[in-house]
Order: sequence, then C-alpha cells, then structure tokens
Amino acid sequence: MTLVAGVDSSTQSCKVMICDAHDGTVVRSGTAPHPGGTEVNPDHWWTALQQAISYAGGLDDVAAVSVGGQQHGLICLDRQGEVLRDALLWNDTRSASDAADLVDDLGGSDAWAKAVGVVPVASITAAKLRWVADNEPDVADATAAVCLPHDWLTWRLRGDRDIAALTTDRSDASGTGYYSAAADTYRNDLLELAFGGRRPLVPEVLAADEPAGRTSGGAVLGPGAGDNAAAALGLGAGPGDCVVSLGTSGVVSAVTDTAAHDGSGLVAGFADATGRHLPLVCTLNGAPVLAATAGMLGVDLDEFGRLAGEAPSGAEGLVMVPYLAGERSPNLPEATGSLLGITGGNWTPANVARAAVEGLLCSLVYCMELIEREGGEVDRVLMVGGGTRSPAVISLAPRLFGRTVLVPQPGEYVALGAARQAAHVLTGELPRWPIATESHPAEQTTPEVYARYREAAGLVLNRT
Repeated sequence: MTLVAGVDSSTQSCKVMICDAHDGTVVRSGTAPHPGGTEVNPDHWWTALQQAISYAGGLDDVAAVSVGGQQHGLICLDRQGEVLRDALLWNDTRSASDAADLVDDLGGSDAWAKAVGVVPVASITAAKLRWVADNEPDVADATAAVCLPHDWLTWRLRGDRDIAALTTDRSDASGTGYYSAAADTYRNDLLELAFGGRRPLVPEVLAADEPAGRTSGGAVLGPGAGDNAAAALGLGAGPGDCVVSLGTSGVVSAVTDTAAHDGSGLVAGFADATGRHLPLVCTLNGAPVLAATAGMLGVDLDEFGRLAGEAPSGAEGLVMVPYLAGERSPNLPEATGSLLGITGGNWTPANVARAAVEGLLCSLVYCMELIEREGGEVDRVLMVGGGTRSPAVISLAPRLFGRTVLVPQPGEYVALGAARQAAHVLTGELPRWPIATESHPAEQTTPEVYARYREAAGLVLNRT
C-alpha cells in the first residue's frame, strides 16, 4: 500500500491525515492545537505540525505530503529566512482602513476586480502589507520575502532556509490581492502599491501536479493549497459543483472554468487546486441563526426542526432576513436581523422556525446566484458543515437551491484534499477517491420563497 499525507493547518489546529494513495482510505491521523489570537508566531504552527505528525504515527512510510492552510495570513521573512514579526492572520481586522485606502489608490473596486479578481478587505494579504508598511516601517524595510502559512510550512518541511526556495500554488496566491488567477501571474505593481514601493520576494507559483521538493525524510512535497481549495479537492468537486459550507458563517464556492471579476467585491475570484477557478462568497451568518431562533422559541434544535417541518412552504408570508451579526454579502456591517410580513394569522412558533431556516438558506442561494452572474454554472450543490445536521435544512435546501443537494459524510476534507493532491503529484494523475454522500433531489422547488426573501432583503438594504 502506498501512503500519502495531507495536512490541514487551520486557525484552530493542525490535522495530519495519512491515506491510501489509491482510494483515499484513511489509515491513521493526528491533531494538535494552535494558539488563539489574530497574530501568531509561525513557530507555533511548526510545533503543532510536528506533534500532529507524531500522533499520526510519523511519516517514515509516507511517499508524498501536501499542506492545506488558512488563507491570506502574512509572514514577513528577512534575508536569512527568519520571521520578523508574528504572522497576521486572516481574521485580524486592524488593516480594514488600509484596505479601503488601497481600493482608492487603484481607482476603485472595479479596477481591483479587473486586475486580480479580488477587492481588498481587511483579511486580504495586500491590506496587511499596507498596515505593516504604515505602522512598522522598520519591519517593512527588513522584509526580504513574504509568504502565506501553507507556503511557510511547505518550505520548513523541505528543511530549506533559502527564501528563494519558497513556493506556493494558484489557490492561495489568488487570495493575496497581488496575484491574478485569470492571467496566472503576480502583479508586482500591486505588491509595491501595497508595501510602500517595496518589492519583497514572493513564492514561486507551482502547477497543481508540480512537486515542491522533498521532505528531509525523502517524501515528495505537493505545492499545497488554500483551505477552501483543498476542501473542494477533498470533496471531489468539479465543474458544475457548488460547495456550500454552513458553519458559524456561510461559505459558497463553485469550481468553474471562468475567472470572476466582481466589482462589488462580494465574489472573490480565487483559483482552485486543479488549474481551474473557485469564485467564492462568504456570509457572516450561518448555523447560529438556527440556534438563536430555537433559543428564542424556548426549544432545542430537534424540536426546532420539527416545528419548521410543520409549517407550510413560505411560512404563510413570514420572511426572516438573517443578518443577526451584520452581513458582508451584501456588505451591511451595521445591519440587524429582520422578520417581515407578521400578521395575526401567521405569528406562530412553527412559522417563525420555518422562516429562520428558509431565510438562512435563501441568503446562501443569493451567494450562489452572485457566482452564477460571474459565469459560473451550477448543476449540483455539495453541502457540508455543522448546519447540515439539521433535518429541516437538508429537507428545504433542494427546494430553494433548485438542484440536487449532496451531503457528504462528516470528514476532514481540507486534509483529505491535501492528501489527494499529494497522490496527484506522486503519480502524475489526480485519483478518483469515492466520497460517501446522501443525495437529496430537487423534486419540488419553491422559487417564490426566494423571490419574497429577495424583496425583503432589498427593504433591509434600502433602510441601512
């Protein structure tokens, strides 16, 4: 049996999954925690990776390894390859005003979308570079190279401290704000714009099946990927597939052959891990909408789901716009949730539960619609995340998305995708690994529910 390993270095932890290269069967695995916070010394990630590898039984019998990692984080290195400051993570928001300045510097969001397919926000690497340049000029002056979390870990696995040996892949590079996935090239002018005229070394972008070298133990290294692209690879998503992740927030992406250039900035024009594109939209509100509504009704989630199933489609005109934590798709950070269409006849616990489920799903349908406007074609939906544990969500999703909804069994799909990439690099062919899924066909669709939701969301937009 030939073994390959996939790494998921996420914000919270490091997971190592060792799989059969032929069919993806998980042979063993290990996990180690990461420290909290929005800036972290990358040495903690390296320590966690070594612990997770040890817990997984080591890599001595592993033929290839690849790393999937949290996107956008900024690591600044000096000429000797030493880390100059703690890495700024994707969830560090101190660079929000710097992102806005960058948008203005290039002439607006349309210009950024046309240039690289991504409009800077606080999470994007380019905005973090601007923050360092403005607030820590000594660090900026000493920075000889910049890279992302998965780039740095891949580099460390090689045992190489030469910054010229840094590598990355299209998926993670496309989230920096200075790499165009459509043109497959860095935009050094935008790198300089972000970093106060400085041009540090950036990692070489490798193809999906191109090795990044070998570990000190001799295993082939894959180029790695950003976490969303790695998850899509682990799920086996291909053209026509839309991946909907319903967790604390919502993430909607689709594998396409068309690069996105959305001037609104809602659709991020990322690349995937196969040479295609992965336009992606995020929401701030996910499964906690269901928990909050259940809490208000004084029921547990099982009873909440039963209530939602009792109510008719459309909740007798009751519509929830679930912006409980503000929203970023559309960009309404100060918005609050709204419940519209209340009458004496429809004000029942069952209708409120139904409206919450429908509203949450409709907010994700809107994200899919944005991707379709950018040229993405969606034939089926793969739905993952904690929200899929709700029978009400799974029951209503096919009706609202208007497509068959596939629910894969729970799994560590970022690590699995990284392992699948490792097998690709090792053998030269991307293996087909079977994924157990439940299929829920769209036997009955309810476009009128989505239409009412969009009308209600428009009212919220107009008054915010």
